[in-house]
Amino acid sequence: MKTSDRVHRHRPVAVERPIGGMPEREMMTAATRKLHEAVDARIRRHRCAFLHPHGESVPTDLLGSQTMVDWQEEKARRSFLGEACWSSLPPVYARYGSRSSQRLLARVKNLENATSVVLTDSGMQACALLMDVLFEPHTEAVVARGSYNKTKTYLKRLAERQGGQVRLVEEASQLELERALTDKTRIVFVETYSNPLMRAVDVPGLVERIAGARKGNPGLHLIVDNTIATPWGTKAPLLDWGVDFVVASGTKALDGRDRNLWGYIASHRAREMNDVMDLQAMRGGILDWRRAEDIESELDEARGRFERRCEAATEVAAFLERHPQVSEVHHPSLPNHRDAAIVRRDYRLPGSLVSFRLHDADESSTRHFCDVLAMTRVPRYALSFDGLVTKVNHHRTVSEYFTPEKEVRDMGVDRLVRLGIGLEATDDLIDCLEWALLNFRQISAERVASFQSERRRELRLIDREGEEDP
Repeated sequence: MKTSDRVHRHRPVAVERPIGGMPEREMMTAATRKLHEAVDARIRRHRCAFLHPHGESVPTDLLGSQTMVDWQEEKARRSFLGEACWSSLPPVYARYGSRSSQRLLARVKNLENATSVVLTDSGMQACALLMDVLFEPHTEAVVARGSYNKTKTYLKRLAERQGGQVRLVEEASQLELERALTDKTRIVFVETYSNPLMRAVDVPGLVERIAGARKGNPGLHLIVDNTIATPWGTKAPLLDWGVDFVVASGTKALDGRDRNLWGYIASHRAREMNDVMDLQAMRGGILDWRRAEDIESELDEARGRFERRCEAATEVAAFLERHPQVSEVHHPSLPNHRDAAIVRRDYRLPGSLVSFRLHDADESSTRHFCDVLAMTRVPRYALSFDGLVTKVNHHRTVSEYFTPEKEVRDMGVDRLVRLGIGLEATDDLIDCLEWALLNFRQISAERVASFQSERRRELRLIDREGEEDP
């Protein structure tokens, strides 16, 4: 059989047409017609030229080269002028954005009152991309000591590779921060509420000091992580106060269901944001359209869920503060919070994260308490916060396991129980806490281990041979 016969043997008999005539789809095979008619039908219905009959696709149908030329020219114009970020250009390839991510991007712009937003596949990715763009060789960064551990670690490693330095300062200490600034400082990084001590940063005061320092150091940038407070939790958008860049893990409150990893950067500084987009286009870290669509569809409900969690956290914190077994509680709603005046002035919501210490409990006893509380089967021993269910964990075990003991004490994060309040009835959470507080010292480690084993079997996490399912 000739090659030409083998290739064409399934084709229908073609109607004669002039030499050089364009092939008509109607004369092609049924499989070809079915595929392309379905793609066209979806494009007509949704008015977006994706190349899949049932949803979004990585590339889009540009119809010809001029569309791409126009897109490239607009990207170049935005990059050159620095007036807008090219993250909001129409989707041509999913590594640069999709229709679903464009809708979510517009929502985040509105939340942060930002002119430029870049969506990422996690909050840590947002921090890493921005730091890679802003940090220069042989320069310095000043970071609040209570910032997320991985954020500090990433920046330290970045500085080490580039011959730079990271200076750690105490949270909300404006004087110490001012002393730490030098003409080599390029990044100041803080969090609105810190995890786990829930310190509140004085954003307007910090902006004022940065503005003064910038007169002799125009390359200085202020980055604020707004994950815990959220755009709903401050009385004004942080960019309105003069913050240069806002980063956040949308995985927490802005998803609010423990379903989607994502993050973002928001700013008015289009030039730097275009650099972030260029880096993301090369390195990756884009938010895919499946997650973007799901997140955007739930964003209104996410706000209501966050407000309910904040209200419940306020009640739980008040209960814990009154309890004789508890020595200290950390939550911005409490009248004796160290930054209460800042919270009243600048913040609308106190966040859903609560941490506390127990009277006469060392690190081992604190860890044991967390295990006992998880025996109630309502607070779950898990990472993260702002999901549907309440989570408990021992901070040292989860976040500072490899940190030297002295450093943990110096940071003030030793012997901490961390609660991420969920959507359960507050009375039920308080009942669980009351039981654990009254009984954890009488419950043995063996009983805890037995409960955990029985619980695995109850949930069918162990098969008949006693092995955990993958």
